[in-house]
Amino acid sequence: MSNLTEYENAIEKHSSTLDSMPVPLYSWDFFGEYLDNLKLALSDLSKLKELSKANRWKFNWNFEEELQQDHVIVVTDNSLKIVFASENTIKMTGYTWEEIVGKTPKMFQGSKTSKKDLKQIREAIDFQKPFEKTIINYKKNGETYSCHIKAFPIFNSKKQVVNFIAFEKAA
Repeated sequence: MSNLTEYENAIEKHSSTLDSMPVPLYSWDFFGEYLDNLKLALSDLSKLKELSKANRWKFNWNFEEELQQDHVIVVTDNSLKIVFASENTIKMTGYTWEEIVGKTPKMFQGSKTSKKDLKQIREAIDFQKPFEKTIINYKKNGETYSCHIKAFPIFNSKKQVVNFIAFEKAA
């Protein structure tokens, strides 16, 4: 028992010489945010796998890696109506998933979006070719942002385009 008392006395003596101040524990906030983001990413992964299976996509991407890199993933049907947007879209654009689905990506474009770039994108889509571009897009609040887009046509087993997929990030 005396060893324990000596230990406690030594700790108390050492602690009194330290110039430290207790601070609140904020790590729970970070952990909570991490768990929320993980939950959203898992939900996105599940939806993308369902979409891939339902449309018999011939090619598979590593969606988990794209979401971990905080890329926004947008999938359109072959008429360019948005059928999927990852939950992190709201961070980049201010729009919620519900506000985006059923619309075309033109909803993000405006007067400062390069017509030349849009023409090149349209040609790639018409020829069913992948493309990579950085364009000026618009957030819900009207602010512009530079958006780097890597997009690909998605073919089914009959070599028909069933969707287009874009991996986007603010540049």
